[in-house]
Amino acid sequence: MNWKKLGLIFDLKKNKVDWLKSHAMTPTPLLFEDKIRVYYTGRNENGKSMISFVDLDRNDPKKILYAHNKSLFNVGDIGMFDDGGTICTSAVKVDNIIYLYYTAYSMSVTVPYRNSIGVAISHDGGNTFNRMFDGPILDRSIDEPFFVISPWVIKKGNNWHLWYASCDRWIVVDGKPESVYHIKYAHSRDGINWERKNDSCIYPLNKEEANARPTVIEEGGKWKMWFTYRGSRDFRDGMDSYKIGYAEADIDTPNKWTRMDKKSGIITGPGEYDNLMQAYPSILKVDNKKILFYNGNSFGTNGFCCAIIENN
Repeated sequence: MNWKKLGLIFDLKKNKVDWLKSHAMTPTPLLFEDKIRVYYTGRNENGKSMISFVDLDRNDPKKILYAHNKSLFNVGDIGMFDDGGTICTSAVKVDNIIYLYYTAYSMSVTVPYRNSIGVAISHDGGNTFNRMFDGPILDRSIDEPFFVISPWVIKKGNNWHLWYASCDRWIVVDGKPESVYHIKYAHSRDGINWERKNDSCIYPLNKEEANARPTVIEEGGKWKMWFTYRGSRDFRDGMDSYKIGYAEADIDTPNKWTRMDKKSGIITGPGEYDNLMQAYPSILKVDNKKILFYNGNSFGTNGFCCAIIENN
Protein backbone atom coordinates (compact mmCIF):
# COMPACT_ATOMS: atom_id res chain seq x y z
CA MET A 1 0.00 0.00 0.00
CA ASN A 2 1.15 3.53 -0.75
CA TRP A 3 -0.46 6.62 0.73
CA LYS A 4 -1.06 9.72 -1.37
CA LYS A 5 -0.19 12.69 0.82
CA LEU A 6 -2.63 15.60 0.87
CA GLY A 7 -0.39 17.81 3.00
CA LEU A 8 -0.98 19.88 6.12
CA ILE A 9 -4.75 20.09 5.78
CA PHE A 10 -5.44 21.84 9.11
CA ASP A 11 -2.78 24.53 9.09
CA LEU A 12 -2.87 26.76 12.16
CA LYS A 13 -1.17 29.56 10.27
CA LYS A 14 -4.13 29.68 7.89
CA ASN A 15 -6.94 28.68 10.26
CA LYS A 16 -7.00 30.90 13.32
CA VAL A 17 -8.81 29.58 16.39
CA ASP A 18 -9.09 32.07 19.26
CA TRP A 19 -8.39 29.79 22.21
CA LEU A 20 -5.66 27.85 20.43
CA LYS A 21 -2.08 29.10 20.74
CA SER A 22 -0.25 26.11 19.23
CA HIS A 23 -0.54 22.48 18.15
CA ALA A 24 -3.25 20.30 16.67
CA MET A 25 -1.93 16.98 17.94
CA THR A 26 -3.32 13.43 17.87
CA PRO A 27 -6.00 13.93 15.19
CA THR A 28 -8.86 11.59 16.09
CA PRO A 29 -11.50 11.14 13.37
CA LEU A 30 -15.16 10.14 13.62
CA LEU A 31 -17.33 9.60 10.54
CA PHE A 32 -20.73 11.27 10.27
CA GLU A 33 -23.23 10.96 7.43
CA ASP A 34 -22.29 14.31 5.94
CA LYS A 35 -18.80 15.03 7.29
CA ILE A 36 -15.65 13.84 8.98
CA ARG A 37 -15.16 15.27 12.43
CA VAL A 38 -11.57 15.30 13.64
CA TYR A 39 -11.01 15.83 17.34
CA TYR A 40 -7.56 17.13 18.11
CA THR A 41 -5.38 18.30 21.00
CA GLY A 42 -4.35 21.94 21.10
CA ARG A 43 -2.53 24.04 23.66
CA ASN A 44 -3.99 27.18 25.20
CA GLU A 45 -2.16 30.33 26.30
CA ASN A 46 -1.04 28.59 29.51
CA GLY A 47 0.41 25.61 27.63
CA LYS A 48 -2.37 23.26 28.78
CA SER A 49 -3.32 20.52 26.33
CA MET A 50 -7.07 20.58 25.65
CA ILE A 51 -9.41 19.01 23.10
CA SER A 52 -11.46 20.59 20.33
CA PHE A 53 -12.54 19.61 16.80
CA VAL A 54 -12.72 20.56 13.16
CA ASP A 55 -15.23 19.28 10.58
CA LEU A 56 -14.02 18.22 7.12
CA ASP A 57 -15.84 17.46 3.89
CA ARG A 58 -16.51 13.73 3.68
CA ASN A 59 -15.63 13.66 -0.01
CA ASP A 60 -12.71 16.06 0.19
CA PRO A 61 -10.90 16.04 3.55
CA LYS A 62 -8.80 19.03 2.47
CA LYS A 63 -11.96 21.17 2.69
CA ILE A 64 -12.67 22.55 6.17
CA LEU A 65 -16.37 23.02 6.89
CA TYR A 66 -16.15 24.27 10.47
CA ALA A 67 -13.54 24.83 13.15
CA HIS A 68 -14.82 24.81 16.72
CA ASN A 69 -13.70 27.91 18.59
CA LYS A 70 -13.35 26.58 22.13
CA SER A 71 -12.15 23.53 23.98
CA LEU A 72 -14.68 20.77 24.67
CA PHE A 73 -14.08 20.53 28.40
CA ASN A 74 -11.65 21.97 30.90
CA VAL A 75 -8.72 20.23 32.50
CA GLY A 76 -9.43 18.71 35.90
CA ASP A 77 -9.47 20.56 39.19
CA ILE A 78 -6.21 20.80 41.11
CA GLY A 79 -5.03 17.38 42.20
CA MET A 80 -7.18 15.45 39.71
CA PHE A 81 -5.71 12.94 37.28
CA ASP A 82 -6.07 15.34 34.34
CA ASP A 83 -5.26 18.71 35.93
CA GLY A 84 -2.21 19.00 33.65
CA GLY A 85 -3.98 18.39 30.36
CA THR A 86 -6.11 16.14 28.17
CA ILE A 87 -5.05 14.49 24.89
CA CYS A 88 -7.69 12.86 22.67
CA THR A 89 -6.89 9.53 21.02
CA SER A 90 -10.11 7.61 20.24
CA ALA A 91 -13.75 8.48 19.49
CA VAL A 92 -16.44 5.75 19.42
CA LYS A 93 -20.11 6.23 18.52
CA VAL A 94 -22.57 3.74 20.08
CA ASP A 95 -26.23 4.46 19.35
CA ASN A 96 -26.67 8.11 20.33
CA ILE A 97 -23.65 8.36 22.61
CA ILE A 98 -20.11 9.31 21.61
CA TYR A 99 -17.31 8.12 23.87
CA LEU A 100 -14.14 10.18 23.71
CA TYR A 101 -11.18 8.34 25.22
CA TYR A 102 -8.20 10.44 26.16
CA THR A 103 -4.77 10.44 27.73
CA ALA A 104 -4.68 12.51 30.89
CA TYR A 105 -1.62 13.88 32.59
CA SER A 106 -0.61 15.61 35.77
CA MET A 107 2.72 17.04 36.78
CA SER A 108 5.13 14.89 38.78
CA VAL A 109 8.33 15.48 40.76
CA THR A 110 11.02 12.89 40.01
CA VAL A 111 9.77 12.62 36.41
CA PRO A 112 8.02 15.33 34.36
CA TYR A 113 4.52 13.84 34.31
CA ARG A 114 2.22 10.99 35.28
CA ASN A 115 -0.33 9.72 32.73
CA SER A 116 -3.56 7.73 32.84
CA ILE A 117 -6.63 7.19 30.64
CA GLY A 118 -10.01 8.91 30.98
CA VAL A 119 -13.28 9.01 29.08
CA ALA A 120 -15.81 11.74 28.34
CA ILE A 121 -19.21 11.30 26.71
CA SER A 122 -21.49 13.33 24.48
CA HIS A 123 -25.26 13.10 24.11
CA ASP A 124 -25.60 15.86 21.51
CA GLY A 125 -23.76 14.42 18.52
CA GLY A 126 -20.26 15.19 19.72
CA ASN A 127 -20.57 18.96 20.15
CA THR A 128 -20.17 18.98 23.93
CA PHE A 129 -18.66 16.45 26.33
CA ASN A 130 -18.60 15.73 30.04
CA ARG A 131 -16.30 13.41 31.96
CA MET A 132 -17.98 10.18 32.91
CA PHE A 133 -15.94 10.04 36.11
CA ASP A 134 -13.74 12.26 38.22
CA GLY A 135 -11.02 9.62 38.05
CA PRO A 136 -9.33 7.58 35.29
CA ILE A 137 -10.70 4.34 33.86
CA LEU A 138 -7.16 2.98 33.46
CA ASP A 139 -4.18 3.84 35.60
CA ARG A 140 -0.92 2.27 36.68
CA SER A 141 -1.33 -1.11 38.32
CA ILE A 142 0.48 -4.10 39.82
CA ASP A 143 1.78 -5.15 36.40
CA GLU A 144 2.12 -1.64 34.95
CA PRO A 145 3.76 0.52 37.61
CA PHE A 146 4.56 3.68 35.60
CA PHE A 147 1.71 4.96 33.37
CA VAL A 148 -0.74 4.13 30.57
CA ILE A 149 -1.53 6.30 27.52
CA SER A 150 -3.00 6.55 23.99
CA PRO A 151 -6.11 4.32 24.03
CA TRP A 152 -7.71 3.14 20.78
CA VAL A 153 -11.12 1.54 21.27
CA ILE A 154 -13.31 -0.55 18.94
CA LYS A 155 -16.71 -2.02 19.81
CA LYS A 156 -17.41 -5.22 17.86
CA GLY A 157 -20.65 -6.99 18.77
CA ASN A 158 -20.82 -7.16 22.56
CA ASN A 159 -17.06 -6.88 22.96
CA TRP A 160 -15.00 -3.76 23.40
CA HIS A 161 -11.35 -3.92 22.34
CA LEU A 162 -8.67 -1.61 23.67
CA TRP A 163 -5.13 -1.14 22.42
CA TYR A 164 -3.05 1.24 24.51
CA ALA A 165 0.54 1.98 25.45
CA SER A 166 2.12 1.19 28.80
CA CYS A 167 5.34 2.66 30.16
CA ASP A 168 8.06 0.07 30.77
CA ARG A 169 10.51 2.35 32.54
CA TRP A 170 12.13 5.75 32.61
CA ILE A 171 15.69 6.22 31.41
CA VAL A 172 17.97 9.22 31.91
CA VAL A 173 19.21 10.87 28.70
CA ASP A 174 21.54 13.87 28.94
CA GLY A 175 20.52 14.30 32.56
CA LYS A 176 16.76 14.25 31.84
CA PRO A 177 14.26 11.40 32.35
CA GLU A 178 12.64 10.04 29.16
CA SER A 179 9.85 7.44 29.13
CA VAL A 180 9.94 4.14 27.22
CA TYR A 181 6.63 2.43 26.44
CA HIS A 182 4.98 -0.16 24.18
CA ILE A 183 1.52 -1.22 23.00
CA LYS A 184 -0.69 -3.65 24.93
CA TYR A 185 -4.25 -5.01 24.73
CA ALA A 186 -7.28 -5.18 27.03
CA HIS A 187 -10.98 -5.99 26.58
CA SER A 188 -14.31 -5.10 28.15
CA ARG A 189 -18.06 -5.70 28.07
CA ASP A 190 -19.02 -2.08 28.67
CA GLY A 191 -16.13 0.11 27.48
CA ILE A 192 -15.47 1.28 31.04
CA ASN A 193 -14.26 -1.66 33.12
CA TRP A 194 -11.32 -3.27 31.36
CA GLU A 195 -9.79 -6.69 31.84
CA ARG A 196 -6.03 -6.30 31.57
CA LYS A 197 -3.76 -9.32 31.36
CA ASN A 198 -0.54 -7.45 30.63
CA ASP A 199 -0.81 -8.56 26.98
CA SER A 200 1.95 -7.02 24.86
CA CYS A 201 1.15 -6.47 21.17
CA ILE A 202 3.97 -4.53 19.54
CA TYR A 203 7.40 -5.36 20.92
CA PRO A 204 10.10 -2.67 20.73
CA LEU A 205 12.92 -3.22 18.25
CA ASN A 206 15.46 -2.26 20.90
CA LYS A 207 15.53 -1.40 24.60
CA GLU A 208 15.19 2.34 23.96
CA GLU A 209 12.32 2.27 21.45
CA ALA A 210 8.94 3.67 22.51
CA ASN A 211 5.81 2.79 20.50
CA ALA A 212 2.29 4.12 21.07
CA ARG A 213 -0.85 5.68 19.53
CA PRO A 214 -2.19 2.49 17.93
CA THR A 215 -4.96 2.96 15.38
CA VAL A 216 -6.77 -0.20 14.30
CA ILE A 217 -9.24 -1.16 11.57
CA GLU A 218 -10.81 -4.45 10.55
CA GLU A 219 -10.18 -5.31 6.91
CA GLY A 220 -9.87 -8.49 4.85
CA GLY A 221 -10.51 -10.77 7.81
CA LYS A 222 -7.69 -9.21 9.85
CA TRP A 223 -7.00 -6.47 12.31
CA LYS A 224 -4.64 -3.89 10.80
CA MET A 225 -2.73 -1.45 12.98
CA TRP A 226 -0.74 1.67 12.29
CA PHE A 227 1.21 3.09 15.22
CA THR A 228 3.97 5.53 16.03
CA TYR A 229 7.45 4.69 17.29
CA ARG A 230 10.62 6.56 18.19
CA GLY A 231 14.00 6.25 19.82
CA SER A 232 14.94 7.91 23.09
CA ARG A 233 18.09 9.89 22.29
CA ASP A 234 17.13 12.54 19.73
CA PHE A 235 13.42 12.31 18.98
CA ARG A 236 12.37 15.97 18.95
CA ASP A 237 12.73 16.42 15.17
CA GLY A 238 16.07 14.62 15.32
CA MET A 239 17.43 11.28 14.11
CA ASP A 240 15.27 9.33 16.60
CA SER A 241 12.04 11.15 15.72
CA TYR A 242 8.68 9.44 15.44
CA LYS A 243 7.88 7.26 12.44
CA ILE A 244 4.76 5.29 11.53
CA GLY A 245 4.83 1.51 11.87
CA TYR A 246 2.40 -1.23 10.85
CA ALA A 247 1.25 -4.63 12.12
CA GLU A 248 -1.47 -7.25 11.50
CA ALA A 249 -3.37 -9.73 13.67
CA ASP A 250 -6.00 -12.39 13.13
CA ILE A 251 -9.52 -11.34 14.10
CA ASP A 252 -9.68 -14.02 16.79
CA THR A 253 -6.40 -12.97 18.41
CA PRO A 254 -6.44 -9.18 18.88
CA ASN A 255 -3.54 -9.48 21.33
CA LYS A 256 -1.11 -11.26 18.99
CA TRP A 257 0.39 -9.11 16.26
CA THR A 258 2.99 -9.46 13.52
CA ARG A 259 5.00 -6.30 13.08
CA MET A 260 5.87 -5.30 9.50
CA ASP A 261 6.79 -1.61 9.52
CA LYS A 262 7.80 -1.52 5.86
CA LYS A 263 4.14 -2.03 4.95
CA SER A 264 3.01 1.16 6.68
CA GLY A 265 2.92 2.75 3.24
CA ILE A 266 4.19 6.18 4.25
CA ILE A 267 7.66 7.64 4.60
CA THR A 268 9.01 11.02 5.67
CA GLY A 269 9.57 14.01 3.38
CA PRO A 270 10.61 15.63 1.27
CA GLY A 271 7.71 17.97 2.08
CA GLU A 272 8.58 20.48 4.75
CA TYR A 273 5.64 19.61 7.00
CA ASP A 274 6.71 15.99 7.67
CA ASN A 275 10.30 15.61 6.54
CA LEU A 276 11.56 15.24 10.12
CA MET A 277 8.70 13.49 11.89
CA GLN A 278 5.51 11.49 11.32
CA ALA A 279 3.61 10.88 14.54
CA TYR A 280 0.25 9.95 16.08
CA PRO A 281 -1.53 8.26 13.14
CA SER A 282 -5.25 7.53 13.00
CA ILE A 283 -7.10 5.65 10.26
CA LEU A 284 -10.64 6.19 9.02
CA LYS A 285 -12.43 4.11 6.38
CA VAL A 286 -14.67 6.32 4.26
CA ASP A 287 -16.69 4.85 1.38
CA ASN A 288 -14.10 3.47 -1.07
CA LYS A 289 -11.00 4.87 0.60
CA LYS A 290 -8.91 4.91 3.72
CA ILE A 291 -7.78 8.21 5.20
CA LEU A 292 -4.71 8.57 7.39
CA PHE A 293 -4.53 11.56 9.71
CA TYR A 294 -1.22 12.24 11.45
CA ASN A 295 1.12 14.92 12.75
CA GLY A 296 4.28 16.05 11.03
CA ASN A 297 7.26 17.97 12.33
CA SER A 298 7.45 19.20 15.93
CA PHE A 299 4.59 17.05 17.20
CA GLY A 300 1.92 18.92 15.23
CA THR A 301 2.79 22.40 16.42
CA ASN A 302 1.50 23.81 13.10
CA GLY A 303 -1.50 21.50 12.59
CA PHE A 304 -2.25 18.01 11.30
CA CYS A 305 -1.66 16.20 8.02
CA CYS A 306 -3.61 13.78 5.87
CA ALA A 307 -2.98 11.02 3.32
CA ILE A 308 -5.34 8.79 1.38
CA ILE A 309 -5.56 5.38 -0.28
CA GLU A 310 -8.27 4.52 -2.78
CA ASN A 311 -9.41 0.92 -2.22
CA ASN A 312 -9.46 -1.47 -5.14
